[in-house]
Amino acid sequence: MTRTLAAAAATVLAAAVVAAAAPETFSATASVKKGGTSASAPVKVNVTRYATDAEREAAVAAVKKGGTQALKALLAPKPDVGYIELGDKRTAVKFAMERPSGGGRLITVVTAEPILYLGAKFTPSKAVTGFDVALAMFEVQPSGPGIGDISPAAKVALDDKGALVVADYGEAVVWLNNIAAQK
Repeated sequence: MTRTLAAAAATVLAAAVVAAAAPETFSATASVKKGGTSASAPVKVNVTRYATDAEREAAVAAVKKGGTQALKALLAPKPDVGYIELGDKRTAVKFAMERPSGGGRLITVVTAEPILYLGAKFTPSKAVTGFDVALAMFEVQPSGPGIGDISPAAKVALDDKGALVVADYGEAVVWLNNIAAQK
């Protein structure tokens, strides 16, 4: 499934920086539904450091130059800046950013490896070349739950207008619901 995310491109390209509140941890429930089948799992996203302007610019340049492979090559050797814990699997976050959004914050985190290849029956499937990162994007509100989505195995690119295009290995969107900052 491919999604073009104009707001996501603004997130990636945004020069405005929210006062970084890292380290922080967010909890959510990941849910996916296809036909009459659904599945859910607990999610934790931990961020120890948000990207600088220079790091954001480098990530955008990498995606422009070579898509997912260039982004993965840029991020893989970087130190971990948190983790995504989906169910019982923890995957290192290599890039995290935040920006203001509708009274809250829009958080984007990227790993340098997929979390899992979610198959048609919501079971892990074989690895597929090109779906080499995971990306979660979610909104955190000052009061009340936030919402977002996660692509546990994704390809990324920018379209001709600079919008982020995320192609997810899975056939259905994995929603992140009831997102809250943990205290």
